[in-house]
Amino acid sequence: MRESGKKEDGVDISGLPYRNGVGAMLFNTLGRVFVARRIDIPSEAWQMPQGGIDSGETPREAILRELKEEIGTAEAEIIAESQDWLTYEFPHWLVQNIWDGRYRGQRQKWFAMRFVGEDSDINIATQTPEFLDWKWEERNRLPELIVPFKRRLYQDLVAEFGHLVR
Repeated sequence: MRESGKKEDGVDISGLPYRNGVGAMLFNTLGRVFVARRIDIPSEAWQMPQGGIDSGETPREAILRELKEEIGTAEAEIIAESQDWLTYEFPHWLVQNIWDGRYRGQRQKWFAMRFVGEDSDINIATQTPEFLDWKWEERNRLPELIVPFKRRLYQDLVAEFGHLVR
């Protein structure tokens, strides 16, 4: 068994901090959740919008900015906020390839949000595109659609926010 925080090559990453960020479980009027496929990951993994918190920004400000940057619209209202900050760790092989190896994973505040725009408001061809495709998906399918290292986080989000959709 490998020690927590140790890479396969023996390098200790347990002292690395988590990157602070936000995420959105964005529901449409049918109770489906917005997910998109990343441009930089050659897999069928789908994720919800997420991103970092800029200096001086509140998590609520950050999630609205991230929606605009990632999906081209912030036509959404916050209906709930995660009770806690949620974390996930990058796989050991990925740590050195993301943000110059400065972080072990992410610590995120998540928001359940209601999309109040039209599908035509969504435009993933933003100034700096992160996604190549998007769709509305059943919330219970989210954990099976995400990359394995975020699966537990998505299970926790479905458990925390799932009751908000009737």
